[in-house]
Amino acid sequence: MTPPLEDWPPELRAVVTAGREGTEAAGRLRFFGTVMAGASLPDDGAEALALAGLVMRACGRQTPGQVASRLASLRVEAASRVRAARAPGRGLRAGSGAVEAGVPEPSHAGFFGVDVHQLRHGRFDGGMSPSLRREVFVVGDAVTVLPYDPLRDRVLVIEQFRMGPFGRGDPLPWQLEAIAGRIDPGETPEEAARREAVEEAGLSLGMLEKVAEYYPTPGAVTEYLFSYVALCDLPDGMAGVFGAAEEAEDIKGHLLSFDRLVEVMASGEIGNAPLLLTALWLQRERGRLRAAR
Repeated sequence: MTPPLEDWPPELRAVVTAGREGTEAAGRLRFFGTVMAGASLPDDGAEALALAGLVMRACGRQTPGQVASRLASLRVEAASRVRAARAPGRGLRAGSGAVEAGVPEPSHAGFFGVDVHQLRHGRFDGGMSPSLRREVFVVGDAVTVLPYDPLRDRVLVIEQFRMGPFGRGDPLPWQLEAIAGRIDPGETPEEAARREAVEEAGLSLGMLEKVAEYYPTPGAVTEYLFSYVALCDLPDGMAGVFGAAEEAEDIKGHLLSFDRLVEVMASGEIGNAPLLLTALWLQRERGRLRAAR
């Protein structure tokens, strides 16, 4: 449960009130309290502040009920923002880091969100860009994992209906993919990978090998992926149909030899970027993983 107003830490009150005083500050506090009624703040202090910032962005734009209905998605976004703040610093990149931006305006707020930003950013010549209007599709961090049995030299991939290909007009909008899902608040990417493997394939994973972490579509989407290969036992009969009924998931598993995976990839039937990236990584590291067994 969210603690009473008088028990909120000063940092949280500062985010909620945003420097306002008097009746305006009281109204903002009421808004946040109403949104969070019956809900708990994240245990992680940084996530709690990030969540408060996301909730208060909607103050004056949406009703407390509308924001409360999206609280689960906002929690995922808050956790994603905390991970983003811990990203690697400057190496090769020459960008200044200078960005002047106002408060984003939500143009859609459902399971996912679409935010409209008005901003200027630093240019490589030292100046600032003109004022730009940009839209971004807001998606929380997610994980992908490809189960690999080094003894049998086989993988398990999944197949499911996907809205992206359907919306593009693909006549067969079922995709071959690695196991994947959003990282829940309070989870590490590794914990999410293990949970999703149980939910989507009935698998208990062994050691996880990180493939990469990356933005799959940085031009317009906030999603950030953590991709893994997981060592596990994949005997005959392991591939079935799984998925969370409450999410209307219908997910079919396919057991493939490594050579068959490469054939399917070369044929162009795998059009899913995380699986392509992971399969290429496995192609490079397969000898090491097999030798270690």
